Amino acid sequence: MIAINEKAPEFEAEAFHEGEIKRVRLSDYKGKWVVLVFYPADFTFICPTELGELADNYEELKKMNVEILSISTDTAFVHKAWHDASKTIAKIQYPMVADPTGKISRDYRTYIEEEGIPLRGTFIIDPDGILKAFEMHDNSIGRSSAELIRKIQAAQFVMEHSGEVCPASWKPGEETLKPGLDLVGKI
Repeated sequence: MIAINEKAPEFEAEAFHEGEIKRVRLSDYKGKWVVLVFYPADFTFICPTELGELADNYEELKKMNVEILSISTDTAFVHKAWHDASKTIAKIQYPMVADPTGKISRDYRTYIEEEGIPLRGTFIIDPDGILKAFEMHDNSIGRSSAELIRKIQAAQFVMEHSGEVCPASWKPGEETLKPGLDLVGKI
């Protein structure tokens, strides 16, 4: 079972990364923020728009100590073929994880048994391997990298500033809140 503020499920799998097929484990990224981006399948429609947008923001995310791992039930060989065939996917520098058995997708509760593919799930994991946020989308609804970056910034701020919380649509530099009785009924 996945739960906020609990350890994210560990996994080990093949990934297409830096022109090679490599083994990756979630624990390889301890000390970094990790975003798992589950998507239905390679060679599809919405997926390249999301993954390409993440690729466009990857340098900014790396400066924030964030690693992206995209995950589908395709094999690493299919990830390579898609990388070679699509200008959009060719921009990807982050690992593209292969989950052909659906085990990782099942562990994160994104797997659609009848279809053999995952839902669009996004999971934000802190440097200690603790799940801080997740969201699931119907596969016909694309995600926003800008909103993902904002959520990561809020999670990082809260981790660094004990006792403060980020209100709706908070962005770095904006006012935060310190929960207490003095705020009750005044917001």
